[in-house]
Amino acid sequence: MELLLWAERRKLRRSKILWIAGFATVMVALIVFAQGQFTFYESRYIDGAGWFMTAAQSLATFYVLPAVIALLGSYMICREEQEDTLKSLRLIPVDEVKLTLTKMVLALVFSVLIYLLLFAITFLIEAVLHFEALSIGLVLGNLKTYLLDGIGVFFAISPIIALVARMKKGYWLALVFAEIYSFAGLFASMSNQLKTVYPMTAVFNISGYYDASITQVFIGVVVLLACAVLALFILKGLNRKAK
Repeated sequence: MELLLWAERRKLRRSKILWIAGFATVMVALIVFAQGQFTFYESRYIDGAGWFMTAAQSLATFYVLPAVIALLGSYMICREEQEDTLKSLRLIPVDEVKLTLTKMVLALVFSVLIYLLLFAITFLIEAVLHFEALSIGLVLGNLKTYLLDGIGVFFAISPIIALVARMKKGYWLALVFAEIYSFAGLFASMSNQLKTVYPMTAVFNISGYYDASITQVFIGVVVLLACAVLALFILKGLNRKAK
């Protein structure tokens, strides 16, 4: 597994997909910063300490980052067949189940890193604007939220990554499906019942972005674990089909 992780990381270094993910993350921060210039009761949103970190995290999750992470994950799984390297890997031979799991683990790592990158950008801007108003509790609380969001979002979209890999219709479909999936979370958040069980909003319950009870957090964990099990079931079918 360790050798496969090293090999996958080396392959990704030659890919432009990481640059796309990084660019999307920076653009999210810039757009939210521009939104913060609007005034509310003669005060700009950005003038409130902590507003930028909070707003960037939620808006990125509803509109951009899940789609980027789904694209990255499905790209890693689909590229072997689309670039016609899968036949060579089978001659080595490479355990396809371990290879697929390695790609999913790497996608999870990049999901966390993308959210931490967004946190770093927002924190630096907050520090420039409101250094004296920022407390350690506020910063650490947001760091925890971003970290758990990175983990939770990956679990929530893992079935989409697996499904697109199974369909073999091109990894860009993952971006479209994940975008619709995450955007639907806006409507799910309007209902207390749906907010608890819909995977994208369950992430917010777990991370602490929403004020959630212990029961809601527990249900959210179960929902995300169910998403992971579903993704593994789909990927198991993919490997069986490949053989």
